Amino acid sequence: MADVARIDKWLWAARIFKTRSIAADACKNGRVTIKGVNVKPSHTIKAGEVVSVKKPPIVYSFEVLKTIEQRVGAKLIPEIYKNVTEAKQYELLEMSRISGFIDRARGTGRPTKKDRRAMDAFVDPALLGLNDEADDDFDDDFMWEQH
Repeated sequence: MADVARIDKWLWAARIFKTRSIAADACKNGRVTIKGVNVKPSHTIKAGEVVSVKKPPIVYSFEVLKTIEQRVGAKLIPEIYKNVTEAKQYELLEMSRISGFIDRARGTGRPTKKDRRAMDAFVDPALLGLNDEADDDFDDDFMWEQH
């Protein structure tokens, strides 16, 4: 085992990113920092350093325990790094999950049928002072007036 490892290889080997190319792209796009400084994919890391990874909407922080460049099984991850992400970040993640279907991110496309039902359940017509019977009467009147 080496004393140092490339950051892109380590992020992939530690299962923080699914592929090494995704890890390298994250580094190139400024989503991986060490001590507040953006790092390139070829940056070397040592044990004891804290790596911050931005995966919107939160920033994860990992303390490097072992430097590896070969992917390991998921059971061995606690030996590789320690998750030191602040609790405030996880609260932010939970809040975005709760309100995620209200303020959709640009480019996520149309809501799925499941999303639509969740939105409808969230914005219950009874909360808005509407009831289904009034809507039915309105539709009937509207149809008769047109013909």
